Amino acid sequence: MLIETIKPLIAQHAYLAVFCIVALESSGIPLPGETALVLAAMFAGATGLIDIKIVILLAAAGAIFGDNLGFLAGRRFGLPLLLNHGHRLGLTDDRIKLGQYLFAHHGAKIVFFGRFIALLRIFAAFLAGVNRYGWGQFLVYNASGGAIWALIFGLGGYAFGDAFERVSGPLGKITLACVAIGIAVGWWLIQTQEHKLIARAVKAYPGPLRGEGAAAE
Repeated sequence: MLIETIKPLIAQHAYLAVFCIVALESSGIPLPGETALVLAAMFAGATGLIDIKIVILLAAAGAIFGDNLGFLAGRRFGLPLLLNHGHRLGLTDDRIKLGQYLFAHHGAKIVFFGRFIALLRIFAAFLAGVNRYGWGQFLVYNASGGAIWALIFGLGGYAFGDAFERVSGPLGKITLACVAIGIAVGWWLIQTQEHKLIARAVKAYPGPLRGEGAAAE
């Protein structure tokens, strides 16, 4: 009964919600942008009340728009903003050094693949601006990553929603369990790699944090 009640609400506001949440997350505000995309896509697959093509298009647009806002904010306010307020968002000094290290060695890859990693999806654009990454390159890799990310997760969520609507009982529960296990394993792998990369970054940049543009030196 509750699901039937909220269906019209979701159908009416899903497009706006996906665009706004993805854009805000991409600009540096820790919101569940990827979750919003997947849930909207699953809803589209399960009910057909919203168009998956529009969901994907708006998610890609939100990602690109938000990332550019984050990039401009990083250019404008730079490292001092991170030093003063980054800890409130989980950006410790070591993680800021990690951002400098990654952009110095893998700038284009971070902009493109950062879209697919939770922490980087929130802060990659801002860190690109802080580290004075070229806007032209940023725009190309950011737009490509945002479009492919929206397509992969949008179509994946849509297919899952469609299949889940058709399958019930034990098989549906097994599917959900597999998804949960996959998420847990992925989180563990990301955490492990983050610790290794932070150790390299601290070794590469010992002492106090370096100022703006350090990664480009």
